[in-house]
Formats: sequence, structure tokens, C-alpha cells
Amino acid sequence: MARNADSTREFISTAQAARQLGLSLGAVQQMVESGTLAGWKTAGGHRRIRQDSVDALLARSQHTGSARPRNNGAKLRVVVVEDDSLLQQVYRETFGEWTMDIELCVFDHGLDALVEVGREPPDLLIADLRMPGLDGFEMIRRLRENPLASEVAIVVVSALSAEEIAAEGGLPEDVTAYRKPVPFHELHGYMQALVAQRRRTRTTG
Repeated sequence: MARNADSTREFISTAQAARQLGLSLGAVQQMVESGTLAGWKTAGGHRRIRQDSVDALLARSQHTGSARPRNNGAKLRVVVVEDDSLLQQVYRETFGEWTMDIELCVFDHGLDALVEVGREPPDLLIADLRMPGLDGFEMIRRLRENPLASEVAIVVVSALSAEEIAAEGGLPEDVTAYRKPVPFHELHGYMQALVAQRRRTRTTG
């Protein structure tokens, strides 16, 4: 009911937008400042965000990720964030050839991925680092600030060297980094380990 009430308003607060998008207040503020969300500031310094701008972002996220049934727990849910359309297709085709039961969502923008992960955290996020708009470094930092996404395994696949990544401030210790071209053999083993870990968790739980 709260969501329906919000949708009748032309402008909403940052907190309301963050709740609808499943993001932190800081992430929503950055989206307003970057122009991803349409908004303005009151004389008192409070942001007001257009509801239709939030609705459009949610709709774009759903469309980009492709319509799919909710994960029933049997599939390994994977989100790939990669702005190269050719590489996106390579991910789809390669994962489709594997015997693992994978539910794949592909995004070309870090903000779209943040919205999706906030709504339904995946088992694994695979991300590039150099992307337009919100890059992989900032996206990962914001994910690790979100308690709902704290259990998401993160793998980086980037053309950047370890030295270049370190020069940008580095990555959290629990993030696995691979160098492009995409090492699908390594990813296959990593994902098999995730599946085995999930099975153990379900058995002991």
C-alpha cells in the first residue's frame, strides 16, 4: 500500500525513492546529482525527486534484466555488469552451454545493477570496472555498504592490471579479480564452488 501511495505523488523524498529502489540514501543522492533521477532541492536543502523518474528507472531495470520467474532457490542467480554488447552475448552463450542451472541477468550500467541487486540480491555479481556513469569501483563500494547485499559474492573481470586497480583505491578483500579476456574456465570452477557451498548451507540449515 505504501508503494501505491507513493506512486500518486508527483515528487517524493530521497528516503522514499531509496525505499522504492532498494538503494542507500547516498546512492539516490548521487543519481540525482548525475541526472539519472530527476529532482530538485527545496529552500531548506531537501531533495524532491520526481516519482515518474523513479518509475522509469525501475521499468528500465526490469526490461534490461529481461523478464524472468522468481528464483526458487534451485538456480544460481548471476548478475553480469558489462557495457560491451559483444561480451554480454559471449557471457550469455557460454553460460547457456554449461550444465549448471543459471539464472542470468545482464546489465550495461552500474546504476541499473544496483537497483536490481537492491530488489533481489543474486548469488554472484560479475562486473567490469571501467564503465560509463557509475564505474565498477563505486558500484562495488555501494554494494558492500548495503546490508542486504553483504552476502553477494563479487567477481571482477577487467582489463586493468592489479597495479592499476590498486592505484584506484583497490577492491574489498573478499572480491575476486580476474584479468580480461574473460577466464571462463576459472569462472566455471568458481561458480561450481558456489553451488556446492549453497548445497552445504541448505543441508546444515
